[in-house]
Amino acid sequence: MNVQHAAARPWGASRLAPYPTTLRRSHTTVAIDGDSQLGVFRDRFGNVLEMGKHGTSSGTETNTTTNSDSAPDQGHDQDSEQD
Repeated sequence: MNVQHAAARPWGASRLAPYPTTLRRSHTTVAIDGDSQLGVFRDRFGNVLEMGKHGTSSGTETNTTTNSDSAPDQGHDQDSEQD
């Protein structure tokens, strides 16, 4: 039996939109510095560019169990710190 299916438009095609306006960035290359393991941005002349500071963050999570005999009642605490 030969059944032909009409070509259906993919469902995601209705969600497509034009790209937003693009911005020209001041750097032309990015490389990883072997010692610091950080990205080094350079302009078209090879000069290193400062791309601004980025914060770091750390967090901890502690699990707590209040009843280990039968059905444990668990909770947890979280905290975070960012600079």
